[in-house]
Amino acid sequence: MKKLIVLIYSSIVASFIFAVLNVVFRLDIAFFAFPISILFVAVLAFYAALKLIKNNDATKIPLVKKLYQYIPFVLLISFVLRRAGEFGTAKWFDWISVLLWLVVSVLSIVIQLFLGKKTLKKINPQWEEIVKAYDENKPKGIARVFREILEWVDAFVQAAFTVALLNIFIIQLYQIPSESMVPEFLVNDRVVVFKTASGPKFPLSDVGLPTIKKYDRGDIVVFRNPHYSKDRKSEVKSFVSQLLYTITFTMVNLNVDEEGNLKADPLVKRICGLPGEQLVMQDGVLYSRTFDSLDFKPVTEDSLWAEWNLDALPQDIKKDIQYIPLKSKSYNAMIECETLRKELSYSQVQEQVLSLVNDFTSLSNKLFPQKLSGSAPSLKKTYAEELLFSFSTMGYDVDFARRLLSTEGGVEEFKSFMTQWIEAIPEECFSNNPPLVGGDIYSDANFRLNLMVKLGIGGLIVRNSELLLDRIPVQNWGKDTKRIELINYNNMLINYLSVLDLRNMPLFPANNSDGSPEFISENTYFMMGDNRFNSLDMRHSYDKKFIALTALDEYSVYYFSNMAPQGVASKDILGTTVLRFWPTNRFGVPGLTGKVNIE
Repeated sequence: MKKLIVLIYSSIVASFIFAVLNVVFRLDIAFFAFPISILFVAVLAFYAALKLIKNNDATKIPLVKKLYQYIPFVLLISFVLRRAGEFGTAKWFDWISVLLWLVVSVLSIVIQLFLGKKTLKKINPQWEEIVKAYDENKPKGIARVFREILEWVDAFVQAAFTVALLNIFIIQLYQIPSESMVPEFLVNDRVVVFKTASGPKFPLSDVGLPTIKKYDRGDIVVFRNPHYSKDRKSEVKSFVSQLLYTITFTMVNLNVDEEGNLKADPLVKRICGLPGEQLVMQDGVLYSRTFDSLDFKPVTEDSLWAEWNLDALPQDIKKDIQYIPLKSKSYNAMIECETLRKELSYSQVQEQVLSLVNDFTSLSNKLFPQKLSGSAPSLKKTYAEELLFSFSTMGYDVDFARRLLSTEGGVEEFKSFMTQWIEAIPEECFSNNPPLVGGDIYSDANFRLNLMVKLGIGGLIVRNSELLLDRIPVQNWGKDTKRIELINYNNMLINYLSVLDLRNMPLFPANNSDGSPEFISENTYFMMGDNRFNSLDMRHSYDKKFIALTALDEYSVYYFSNMAPQGVASKDILGTTVLRFWPTNRFGVPGLTGKVNIE
């Protein structure tokens, strides 16, 4: 009996201190933390300390047990409310609150055991008889219906709180919202995420279990989306929505943005880059290097799960895929473009562009020996937007060529556009064994692609000029074989630029200003989706910018890019996927063998 008294008074004191820590003198949501917690503690003290212990009223035992079942949940609610206001709390303050919560939770469990039927007889035989009579004296009529309804409500509420605790500290149910992880996961797949080893934290705080999980390349993880802000208001909304999401077994998701669209948060991706590495991806191949080995080497494991050509998957898999970014024809054209770029010779391109400049100069002098006043159309920056993406439209490229031919400075503009790059690269690049322009495979590949665009647009401008000189009617140009070939070539480049940021990635992290490599920092990881052409992952931002394809050419191609690779801190990783439980025909552990067979 003395032990029970000590336990009850200790729990009340700890709960009272916890409640006092929730005092806030601001009229926001945090204000309600103290009244909720102190009111519940007062009720608990009244029935447990006064009625049960001091007045020896054993009829209050069932109520006291119920209060102790709820005290951890009520204090957790007040913990969240206290931190949901405009201002947060210090980490040391959170630690004190968490420790008090743990003390109260453990004491509540022990007290419930003391008040259980098996131990109650040892404490006080009279109490046992009173509780037994209470259980047997069931109400009748409306009172009985009311009592059963309360019991059902009680069971549901306790289940909800229990699920919430499981969701925070042990497991989380997650519904796959997109096809970024095809074929490993399909839309609406449901998976179980194990969180304990990833160091889960108490809501709206940095206090929780330590991270004991050592992540490896290939691990499929669920993590907070770093693209979204983590202000206090959004964190509260995220916590509430995730709680409801789990309680309803992923059926209700209220985590939406200002426009009512579901947030892509949290994300599920695969770890592809580890601390201490620098990454680069070219032509769909991921490379890495470390401080100990500065030569980039292919990450062979990445090919086990990276999926580039969904159209080549077996039909029994394709039937469940909603969107295939590239059909086989487009995929093969992309490979052809990459092959042409790899085989490109700087010395041969130099000869070609100089020949095009000479041809254009000659054609301009023949067609318009007397130049018109006014400025020639600019080939800087805007040409990629106005030319490359418009040259497939009959008429626009004709007018552009005519203006270059006829206006003062047109020939000089065309020459600068075609040849400025020659002086921008080292002379050894024109040898049989050229170095990488820009110092890495990504920069070199983009520089080569830039030259391919110049050849395509320059060739089309010259061909248009030839047709003008030959006085071929514009309506007949669509039958010109050479012009058709040039348009098809340009269309191939347009299509490749549209997937450039999905197929490739620059150095991550970027080199230091002195050119020395930078590496992914400790406790930071790099994630990508398996479906590389349909995954807005850690390679990208949510905003596109009009940027130069290469910084080494004053007349570089400009294209729309959302490339902005970033890492994810381990503290933002919520857990690892351990089980796919729905649909039942694909029940199993994800990620065991890389690309999966979907039956």
